[in-house]
Amino acid sequence: MKLALVDISAENLSKAKHSLSSGVLTETYARDVSKLDQWQDLKSSVEQSFGGVDFLMLNAGIGLKGGWEDTDYFHKIIDTNVFGVLNGIATFLPTVRRQEHPTSIVITGSKQGITNPPGNPAYNASKSAVKALAEHLSYDLRSSSTSVHLLVPGWTFTGMTGGATVKEKPAGAWRPEQVAKYLEEKMEEDVFYIICPDNDVTAEVDKKRILWNAGDIANERQPLSRWREEYRTEVEKWMAK
Repeated sequence: MKLALVDISAENLSKAKHSLSSGVLTETYARDVSKLDQWQDLKSSVEQSFGGVDFLMLNAGIGLKGGWEDTDYFHKIIDTNVFGVLNGIATFLPTVRRQEHPTSIVITGSKQGITNPPGNPAYNASKSAVKALAEHLSYDLRSSSTSVHLLVPGWTFTGMTGGATVKEKPAGAWRPEQVAKYLEEKMEEDVFYIICPDNDVTAEVDKKRILWNAGDIANERQPLSRWREEYRTEVEKWMAK
């Protein structure tokens, strides 16, 4: 196996490389994925070292907090979470499609981009956009030999969710290895929406939450009704079905 790892942090890349088995040929590239010119430089380096690309995983994501008047908060999240993905597609799609055998593109979304819980509008909007991009890419490549998948992790113990500062994994969270295994299983089944459960939230609970959220539009409810006091009883009945 040959692996190209990209991150903005050279330190994190070094740790990741050393954690991999010696049988994996790994090259690391410290790049800011929100910058298209850095993707172009990355493409040249990857093609020189590896030739083609069989599997492209676009996992860019940052989580910040801010208010409605803080436009920097919106720009930073959208530049990384949305353009980090779009830049990767624009840069590497021709390379992926040049391969003479089946290839895959996996894009990491978020449940927050589907059910849209209150508290972080920029992050939710960015992940909603990523979902739309992945859906359109899948449709446009439907007759090709490149499969597209939207990976939506549940609660996963990573640096972004506390793993960088907390040593012990919370009981409700999955480990990254569990997410990877679930992804592999669902890709073998040619599933596009790979919605991961975790140790707290089952697949059935996820489905009910997603359907309730879609019902806000279909049933002309107020937005984000699942979190509104006036809908509490109705939501509890729905989730208990």
